[in-house]
Amino acid sequence: MAETKAKKELILDEIEDQIRTIGVLTSGGDAPGMNAAIRAVTRTALSKGLKVRGIRRGYHGLLKEEIIDLSARDVSDTIQRGGTILQTARCQAMRTEEGQQKAAAICKKYGIDGLVVIGGDGSFAGAQKLSHLGVNTIGLPGTIDLDIACTDYTIGFDTAVNTAMEAIDKVRDTSTSHERCSIIEVMGRDAGYLALWCGIANGAERILMPEEKDYDEDALIADIMANKKRGKKNYIIINAEGVGDSINMAKRIEEATGIETRATILGHMQRGGSPTCKDRVYASTMGAMAVELLCAGKTNRVVGYKNGKFVDYDMEEALSMKKQIPAHQYDIAKILAI
Repeated sequence: MAETKAKKELILDEIEDQIRTIGVLTSGGDAPGMNAAIRAVTRTALSKGLKVRGIRRGYHGLLKEEIIDLSARDVSDTIQRGGTILQTARCQAMRTEEGQQKAAAICKKYGIDGLVVIGGDGSFAGAQKLSHLGVNTIGLPGTIDLDIACTDYTIGFDTAVNTAMEAIDKVRDTSTSHERCSIIEVMGRDAGYLALWCGIANGAERILMPEEKDYDEDALIADIMANKKRGKKNYIIINAEGVGDSINMAKRIEEATGIETRATILGHMQRGGSPTCKDRVYASTMGAMAVELLCAGKTNRVVGYKNGKFVDYDMEEALSMKKQIPAHQYDIAKILAI
């Protein structure tokens, strides 16, 4: 009799520990492929008999209780769409202890015992706090900047870099026609990955990245003049957002060289557009993996892609990692620009 009662209590404890409802939100800057991740989280969870709740406008929406139920039909016809169907926002309140406790209480109120957070390092920091407050959390790397150290791939980077590459090809066409120098500024915040990849893919003569620290503008001007003497019809500079000052730089170069120089800032067009196949497939795989981790009792984890495999890391370990521009890849870019 006592043994039967103990077994029943054990079963009740296991049921209590099981994930019943999964929440999903997108936070920070939007990135193509986020919808594929939302769709994968939703449909994987539903296939396991779980409820899914979408949280609109990231942590800001969580604190405002902008929470909706998601069905399989709600995420139909979304995988090919850019942006995020749940929308996103910045949230300063989530940086405070009061905001974090309120967010955890709201998750409990709505029965959200597992939360998938799609975003960057700042979003993961919020997820980490919620995990410490009893909400099981999994982070998915969603950023066009490719600046999350624990992963070789971030949702949205592939689409963004292809969008920028195609735009730069068009600028080179007109730059050649007018024999101009063109400075093309790409996004990336404080990271130069978009600039580096575009620099190699577009055959740029020079790549400026924040990781390079201070660049020598006099040496750059001398190189532009040397290229003109060799008969080159254009000069393309890919400038990272973290370096910036593209418009003033163009004015200085034109004054120093006499060569017509134009600055083009690609801006937020890089965040939009239909995601590439890679972003759809990888984001879908990561979304499904997040649900599987939650169902396995995991929390405070970040899904990543390393050395050709989808992996997961402890969130504290992931946030403590540092990422650097591959020096060899940058050296190749310089050699190919000769």
